[in-house]
Amino acid sequence: MPAHRSWTPSGPYDLARSLSVLRRGPGDPAFQVSADGAIWRASRTPEGAGTLRVVRRGEAVEAQAWGPGADWLLERLPALLGADDDPSAFTPRHRLVHEAHRRHPGLRLIRTGLVLESLIPSILEQKVTSDEAYRGWRLLLQRHGEPAPGPAERLRIMPDPRTWALIPSWEWHRAGVDAKRSSTILRAVRVARRLEEAAAMDLAAASARLQAIPGIGPWTAAETLQRSNGTPDAITVGDLHLPKIIGYALTGERGTDDAAMLELLAPYAGQRHRAARLIVLAGRVPPRRAPRFSVRDFRAI
Repeated sequence: MPAHRSWTPSGPYDLARSLSVLRRGPGDPAFQVSADGAIWRASRTPEGAGTLRVVRRGEAVEAQAWGPGADWLLERLPALLGADDDPSAFTPRHRLVHEAHRRHPGLRLIRTGLVLESLIPSILEQKVTSDEAYRGWRLLLQRHGEPAPGPAERLRIMPDPRTWALIPSWEWHRAGVDAKRSSTILRAVRVARRLEEAAAMDLAAASARLQAIPGIGPWTAAETLQRSNGTPDAITVGDLHLPKIIGYALTGERGTDDAAMLELLAPYAGQRHRAARLIVLAGRVPPRRAPRFSVRDFRAI
């Protein structure tokens, strides 16, 4: 029988939008949305594999959990859903941001408390298209993960550190993951316990802990800590698109780089990640001037 818990947010709350950052593409084996709107997640917790189902019922969010990690997941349910986040600390400084903040009052920054489950897919997303990274994540979990406990079909638990370390080179190749990214993942899983400690650190210390691993830079650290720690100031730098989106949205100009983006976001010090999410939600993006990059097939190399 599954374990149960409910949580009632104070004020407006958007369950789907708050948790959407945990989904790695439409076919993510560790994240599913069922026909009734329930969100299913498969996680490897310190207590073992666990499956979590959450759904909005009136004012409350109802949760069920299965597996050895069920109690761990339910104990941390409020933090996962954004209870530790304080949206009142945010003050919009631009008209567009004010409008996005008004339109999305239920957005919360979530906190999983699990570093590796966000770090590994973030490494897979380094310097490649989203479709390419999502494909690699999907294939690796399907081939090397394990079925998630509970009734959800096709839900998979991410491999444990030892299993990641034993994946042969041709399996990375088959998943379209080059040697640079697979080597970074292998270095990370060798010190998985030390990296998981970053979930309890402040932003500076946690970022430094992650970036001590060769191949993990500011981009990967920020993308990870936004999810594992729910840090409102973990702004992503080194991204191909984000500076251009923020620059165009706030100034109407193209070609914004990281330095200019950080200058534009300076009024949101302490809340730059939240500001960036709201700006992206506003939907004002520069028109495309070139076709999208095609997905590379490393199997043909």
